[in-house]
Parts: sequence; C-alpha cells; structure tokens
Amino acid sequence: MINVHEAKTQLSRLLERVRAGEEIVIAKNGRPYARLCPLEPARPRTPGLLNGTVEDSSFEPLPDEELAAWER
Repeated sequence: MINVHEAKTQLSRLLERVRAGEEIVIAKNGRPYARLCPLEPARPRTPGLLNGTVEDSSFEPLPDEELAAWER
C-alpha cells in the first residue's frame, strides 16, 4: 500500500511498476482507496463480424403517418 502523497510524487515510477505486472493499492488515511493494475491487452478487431446481421433502415423514406407526426 502506498499513501496518496507518495503516489502523487512518484506516479511515473508507480506506472512503470504496474506496467511490469505489479498491482499497487493507494491508501488515504491508512485505508485502501484505489488500485493501479495493468490493463489487459486489447483484442484485435475482426472486420465484418456483424456483416448481414444488422438491418440499416435509416435511409428508407418514412411512412406517411410517421412523417405527418413529425410535421405537427
């Protein structure tokens, strides 16, 4: 556990330790307050994953009833 003041003055060093895999708990008044931990690597995106499963009707003309409701 590291207190808030120490964390503020040594943030760059703490981030390097976290990057190396360490988890650090920051305490305020001796009580755990926050945790610094490494992020999981982002999964690569797969283009076209939802291809054909989403219907896009945003460019279709509105039905007459809907159009009339917007023009009121």
